[in-house]
Amino acid sequence: MISPLEQAKTADFKTSLNRVKQYVGEVVYIYAFDVAYDMTRTQIPELLGQPVAQFAVDASKRSPRHLFFYKPQMVRLPPQERIGPHGPVRVERAVKILPVGAISITVRVPFAVQKIEDLVDYHDLEFSNGVLQGEVRRLAEEVRQALQPHLVRPVDQLAQEEAYTVFCIQSPLATMDAVPLNAEDWLRTQRREVAALLTQEPDIDHLSAQEADESTGRYLSYYEHDLVVVDWDAALIIDKPENFDETLYVMELANLQLAELEAYDRMLDIALERSYRDLGQRRSRARSEVLRELRDIRIDLARFNDELSNITKFFGDWHLARIYENVSARFHLGDWHRSIGGKLKTLDDLYQLLKSDQNNRLMLVLEFTIVLLFIIDLVILFMGMKH
Repeated sequence: MISPLEQAKTADFKTSLNRVKQYVGEVVYIYAFDVAYDMTRTQIPELLGQPVAQFAVDASKRSPRHLFFYKPQMVRLPPQERIGPHGPVRVERAVKILPVGAISITVRVPFAVQKIEDLVDYHDLEFSNGVLQGEVRRLAEEVRQALQPHLVRPVDQLAQEEAYTVFCIQSPLATMDAVPLNAEDWLRTQRREVAALLTQEPDIDHLSAQEADESTGRYLSYYEHDLVVVDWDAALIIDKPENFDETLYVMELANLQLAELEAYDRMLDIALERSYRDLGQRRSRARSEVLRELRDIRIDLARFNDELSNITKFFGDWHLARIYENVSARFHLGDWHRSIGGKLKTLDDLYQLLKSDQNNRLMLVLEFTIVLLFIIDLVILFMGMKH
């Protein structure tokens, strides 16, 4: 029988065998902003002095010949030199423009660290001359101003962005003796460290096993050397660098969907509050305005739902579709859809109620007119008989 001490020594030995020499990769910060109700469908030639091109991604995993990906307009901005947590870094920025009235900004910061725990410093990244989040918000405002001619009903000011952080580590991972590691085996020995990274928890030793299992519970692997771990606020990708973009794009679209669902949820809250207030008025004109507004909102939401669904159609790429399903579950996109659907149903009920009330009023006026004409006809007939 193996003693607890011997079991601990065996576990430590296995961990030492799986110790990675160095983690190299990049942290990708994804920010989604709602900038307008809609956008024109014209091609934008340039943005902030840079040419705009069509974004494209090549799926590397098993997929059919006619793979479909939504391809938004995109611009890559000149790289910047910054001083990060571990010295000078070259920061790359890109902006994607989507016709649902939203923009997505990605910022890439390279890293080379000895331990997974060292990456915790990259959450809420601060440079020597400022905070990344502040820089991105200023950039988003510049983009919004530059896109004004193409925006339909632009927002007065930018709402809180929807942010997501993705840690991308180059594979294959190798031990101190240059022995390649299986990605899933590595995760089993580094589960607590990965959970601490994704949850931005500096005190790894006190992180419970339950929380570690919960944070790393949604992971996917296609080859032995790749791995994707998805959590609410951050994700970890282990793959070859040329394969990062396809997975990042899926996460970027899900993050943008979340931002747009939040924006439409706010719009529905305002519409419902205004409708309840206006319905309390007794003026018929107010009810007509409410009816027209409810009709417009129903049309807007139908269009919004179609376009938002179209940007995440994955035909045949099963691995990316599974990643999207897991990110969607982490973001609770289904709950957001149901919440918006419930509010839309309430608006629809109000619309039907007002429409029915309007029809009843028209029928009452019509019946009154018929009765009045009948009375007039009787009066004319009576007056004729009297003469």
